[in-house]
Amino acid sequence: MAGFLLDKAVPDPRRGHPVALYGRAAGWWEERVHGDSRARGALFTAGAVLPVVAVGSLVRGGTATAATTWAVLGGSMLCREADRIADALERGDLARARELLPNLCGRDPSELDEDGIARAVVESVAENTSDAVTGPLVWGALGGVAGLAGFRAVNTLDAMVGHRDERYERFGSASARLDDLAGWGPARLTALLAVLAAPVVGGDVRTAWRVWRRDGDRHPSPNAGQCEAAFAGALGRTLGGVNVYRGHEDRRPTMGEGPRAGTADIRRAVRLARTVHLGALAVAATVAGADTGPAQAARPRT
Repeated sequence: MAGFLLDKAVPDPRRGHPVALYGRAAGWWEERVHGDSRARGALFTAGAVLPVVAVGSLVRGGTATAATTWAVLGGSMLCREADRIADALERGDLARARELLPNLCGRDPSELDEDGIARAVVESVAENTSDAVTGPLVWGALGGVAGLAGFRAVNTLDAMVGHRDERYERFGSASARLDDLAGWGPARLTALLAVLAAPVVGGDVRTAWRVWRRDGDRHPSPNAGQCEAAFAGALGRTLGGVNVYRGHEDRRPTMGEGPRAGTADIRRAVRLARTVHLGALAVAATVAGADTGPAQAARPRT
């Protein structure tokens, strides 16, 4: 809980952030083992994740847990970046919105209009609510510092090499599959919390539930689709469509009901995400408390 509050109060440093430093180290490791094979990709993934988990398992104490939680959470930054894009769109500054979009997702913003950018932001907020908040909190509750740092390491590797392109089709498959596995539970918890929080943004819980269960598996990602479908249902908007990544066109199925997401829906998506953040914190704190309670109760009294 202290680390969650730190994430809200202390902005990420422009330089020297622990996750960025880890990314550099992983990049160094990739340069030495990269090859067009799944075996080399598995070696890369193991060599980049296992040491992080091992070191994390040796760390104890509330201060270390709070500091690690602050380092791996990205919810505040996610919402701030989304709000900045909303500010630009509301001013009619499409060029500035296009400039800011790469801070949230990897889509090519050059040809996107206002609605296209708005949809990209809403979808990114939905997906990254799980990756940047729920996932770290859940794994932190289960595994302490090792869980926190391990999940962030896996998620970072997926962002680095989990692409379906010529360089990473085989090499990145181990990192991508491990990220899918680690994010399976957090994504569905995120979706459930978004459904329950639908009234916060004027939505209906029953409608959000129906949309989530109907559309969650339509997305090519086993986890992103759960979050995006639940957010679409809670917001009463339609998401999905054609996305362009690095010159490659990717057609995604539509999810949700109602009009397409627009600029005003960015603020609503951020409000929904922040509510989900609090719900995820409550779940994680409950799990962590239940895990430590019996051990504390068993201590001999003096």
